[in-house]
Amino acid sequence: MTQPTGPTDIDEIDLESFDRVLETTRSVRRRLDFDRPIEPEVIERCINIATQAPTGINAENWRFLVVTSAEKKLKLADLYRRALATLSEARGVPLKPTQHALADRLHEIPALILVCAIGRIANGSLPMQVGFYGSILPAAWSLMLALRARGLGSTWTSLLGFHEEEVARILGIPDEVTQTVMLPVGYMSGAVLKPAIRKPARDVTYWDHWGAVRD
Repeated sequence: MTQPTGPTDIDEIDLESFDRVLETTRSVRRRLDFDRPIEPEVIERCINIATQAPTGINAENWRFLVVTSAEKKLKLADLYRRALATLSEARGVPLKPTQHALADRLHEIPALILVCAIGRIANGSLPMQVGFYGSILPAAWSLMLALRARGLGSTWTSLLGFHEEEVARILGIPDEVTQTVMLPVGYMSGAVLKPAIRKPARDVTYWDHWGAVRD
């Protein structure tokens, strides 16, 4: 039987570039070009990539709300600052300079992308919650990666969830839609992204039994 002679899928992947995107997708809160708009087709291309993410319930219930209106960004930024202050007070720790920087200029960032899910899972069992959020958050992460690969910086934040009802009123989000994360997005300007210092796999991985390490 004749075997195919063309490249396989794995052969077509530039692993070095692929790994670099995965290892260097960091939160970018300050070094952004606040004056450069993002082309709508670039955002839509990244969302097309994001919707290839795995989904446990096979419902494609993700929805992406891109906010570029100056008026609406200003309102969302006010809610974000209020939520951040509440969180800082509750934790009893001061905010990082980068958190202050993001909050102070959130309304100036070219686009805010809210990742939403059709449906609600309030008071659901653990498996139901894992299935629900596990079918939307991978798309949000894929979106962040796709943006990173195109020179767009973002950061993963869920603070607007503290003011979900107000956000819904501002943006016309229906009651049956769950807001998950929000990605503030802009072209990077002088950002230097590199792998973070993390524990190696051997320190966080067990084999066949909890606590058992590989010889």
